[in-house]
Amino acid sequence: MDPRESKHLHDTIGFVGLRAHATAVGLIQLTTELVDAGVLDASALARVKEKIAQDLCLNRPAHTSKATFERQTRERLDRLFCGKQPLAPMTVAAGAKAT
Repeated sequence: MDPRESKHLHDTIGFVGLRAHATAVGLIQLTTELVDAGVLDASALARVKEKIAQDLCLNRPAHTSKATFERQTRERLDRLFCGKQPLAPMTVAAGAKAT
């Protein structure tokens, strides 16, 4: 999907209101169920997480470098989908103010 299509999808999902926690919880549960049932393999799960990361990176805070934000986002998604590590707020770049 090219960047314009990604942005359009991002905006459309936001307009529908699918940024809610309940939607995210449902997606994680659905993905877990599909992996457990053998419907999704590791590469499919990686593609799902990559699409989520790409969308989240569209709204990267200006005070955070692109590389840092992308790395932290992917690490957080890995922790979220495996359910083994607690999540904490993202770190703020040195010298930047948290918003």
